[in-house]
Amino acid sequence: MTRVTGQLQAIVGPEGVSERAPLGARTTFGVGGPADWLVEPRTVAALEAVLRLAASNDLPVTVLGEGSNVLVADAGVRGIVVRPRLGGISELMSGRVRAEAGVTINGLVRWLIGRGLAGLEAWAGTPGTVGGAVHGNAHYAGRNISEHIVDVGLLSSQGVLGIVPAGEMGFGYDTSRLFDTKEVVVWADVQVSAGEPDVMRAVARASLAHRKRTQPLHLPSAGCVFQNPDPVRDRVPVGIPWSAGALVDRAGLKGAASGGAMISATHANFIVTDKTATAADIRRLIERAREAVRRQFGVELRDEIVYFGEW
Repeated sequence: MTRVTGQLQAIVGPEGVSERAPLGARTTFGVGGPADWLVEPRTVAALEAVLRLAASNDLPVTVLGEGSNVLVADAGVRGIVVRPRLGGISELMSGRVRAEAGVTINGLVRWLIGRGLAGLEAWAGTPGTVGGAVHGNAHYAGRNISEHIVDVGLLSSQGVLGIVPAGEMGFGYDTSRLFDTKEVVVWADVQVSAGEPDVMRAVARASLAHRKRTQPLHLPSAGCVFQNPDPVRDRVPVGIPWSAGALVDRAGLKGAASGGAMISATHANFIVTDKTATAADIRRLIERAREAVRRQFGVELRDEIVYFGEW
């Protein structure tokens, strides 16, 4: 372990490498065990070198952004957890902006509004980073982030950079090809247009207000736990909205608890936590909700949340 630590420090500096690093504080749930190594590269070259080092040492790599939409196991994550700190935003040409993987969606929205560039203002309040949003094709109000993406810069597991058009990203509901290829997002080019900042700010404020009304933002959570039912694969009983939250609610589980985790009384597709919660508490509650909906309505809820580590 000491040898690998030294090699990682040579790439990103001593301050960018932590051994047995607790991940709970780096996730929005606030739970989870340690990573063998947590590495925070601040340049593309450093990220490339970290991936090459991991490959040469046969070490698994897990990419963590701002820690939303993930549940880290209490036992932690083996290998290297990479937290890219790539924070650049630039306007490449009229109508196209490049945002690096570590930029938060909220930070990107603010940057665009400040420059009168429209397209993403309705995404104000979206947790997480550009990298995470691309990986899981983040959605809001019936729209996918992929609708705004032109190209994505990806690193292979061997640290080789490629540029992939959005049409080759395998984007779908809550998914992309990255779940299979394990490529790492470096940047995304997004399509924008000229806009009026005051109008965009009003849209952003409306989005934030809607989230505050409908989501338990005052408590730790990871966002929606389950995907909404698929009209092609699923059959939802008449009278129930095609919504995972509605199904969990109708199953009578709003307010249900397991240890320090509870299904939110505000939105039943959110699980919220207190300081005593463990990842096991959350996982038990997820499976309890899944089983109740399956038993009562015959609908199989699929995970939107992503599980990290040893379960």
